Amino acid sequence: MQLRYAFRMYPDAGQQTALARAFGCARVVFNDAVRAREDARRAGRPLPKAGELSTRLITEAKRTAARSWLGEVSAVVLQQSLRDAETAYKNFFASLKGIRKGPKLGVPRFKSRKDARQSIRFTANARWSITDSGRLNLPKIGAVKVKWSRALPATPTSVTVIKDSAGRFFASFVIDTDPAEDAARMPESDQTVGIDLGLTHFAVLSTGEKIDSPRFLRRAEKKLKKAHKEVSRKQKGSRNREKARLKVARAHAKVADARKEFHHQLSTRLISENQGIAVESLSVAGLARTKLAKSVHDAGWTAFVSMLEYKAQRYGRILVRIGRFEPTSRTCSTCATVGGPKPLNIRQWTCTACGTLHDRDHNAALNVQQAAGLAATVCGAPVRPEPVLAQREETGSHGFSTANRAAQRHSNR
Repeated sequence: MQLRYAFRMYPDAGQQTALARAFGCARVVFNDAVRAREDARRAGRPLPKAGELSTRLITEAKRTAARSWLGEVSAVVLQQSLRDAETAYKNFFASLKGIRKGPKLGVPRFKSRKDARQSIRFTANARWSITDSGRLNLPKIGAVKVKWSRALPATPTSVTVIKDSAGRFFASFVIDTDPAEDAARMPESDQTVGIDLGLTHFAVLSTGEKIDSPRFLRRAEKKLKKAHKEVSRKQKGSRNREKARLKVARAHAKVADARKEFHHQLSTRLISENQGIAVESLSVAGLARTKLAKSVHDAGWTAFVSMLEYKAQRYGRILVRIGRFEPTSRTCSTCATVGGPKPLNIRQWTCTACGTLHDRDHNAALNVQQAAGLAATVCGAPVRPEPVLAQREETGSHGFSTANRAAQRHSNR
């Protein structure tokens, strides 16, 4: 499978100027491609092909006085920008026809030099290289200093240079990994685990372990509030306002990096210790429209489950997602009796059928594990849950909006 390895770059002043020039040229070519397609659509003509756009917007444009500066950057960067525009239109049409899964995509829009993220991509034919001294040698930019936090497991197929909103530069390499080598790196295990994600604790495992929620955004709110206030007091367009904006962006980047590091460490540990992992499919988009929105976004459940998913695929583990309407918090994990609704303030409850005292979150984690069919999983033997018909009150909308169903679902857990 393909993975990305990102490393921090430290270009000098001249290299930053060259990168800014490359970002600008790639952005102009992308915008020219979008404009050419939009002009053809309005005129009722067929959309121009990629080869025609390459000839008109790059080869011929370099010979004109208005676009002669396109020759100052690598041609590969411009070609990749055209491919990005073509991919954006393919995704838009696939989403329009219902072929592409996920939320509907809008028509590609023009890029701005004020966008928070700028990037260019170099493929293998761009003749970029890593020098003996560990620098990244990029065409028409030079040998850029890179902070190598780990060794690359294989030869990269491409590298993307990224400048984020905080003014930091990164080199993102695409690596093709060997499935056999990845599987050999991970120790064998016959353990399985169910995970109940929440806000009081980030995760409660079926083993009884409770992992506290770091609440990175909540802890940084005071500092962020002060930084945002400083931006609002600076004159628009001034250099001091740009400095204050960078300060805000760096504070947000620090929060995002800390959250991502927490997700990576926890997901790697769970994948390493367990052959099978069961999680619940939560309606994060629905919960994000309730009063719990800030806490839900601060937890980052979607990013964490995505990490579990690709790491399970990489290392030959089993990840099972159960339906979001499974009554995990209302079901007794001992006798499988489904009780009544459990508001969020109820953290412990006693089963009326068997008399077992349950911790709300631990009981839910056990039910997640059992509903996924992983309780009897043996190392190397995938076990998938049998299809179960949903109850009448758990199917369809029945007059409720998505946000109402998400809020009701969360209150019943």
